[in-house]
Amino acid sequence: MKIKDGFMLRKVGGQNVVVAVGKASLEFNGIIRLNDTGKFLWEQLKNDITEEQLITAMLDAFDIDRETAEKDVAEFVVRLKGANLLG
Repeated sequence: MKIKDGFMLRKVGGQNVVVAVGKASLEFNGIIRLNDTGKFLWEQLKNDITEEQLITAMLDAFDIDRETAEKDVAEFVVRLKGANLLG
């Protein structure tokens, strides 16, 4: 899975936000704020990656246990799918 084309991560006013650009802006109105973990996962999803690979990346980057990584990744993926941002 990976982020659909037409969405960009930017730093605005000290916050990480995702905005739609080009044709994507016709279907998606608004912005998404991401914390540092969300930003990290978003950046991983620029490339085609599995949920298991996301979990492994979280474990490598953050001092968390596997259960927390699995929960955080699952919640993030569900939110992105719900907003139709994954291709």
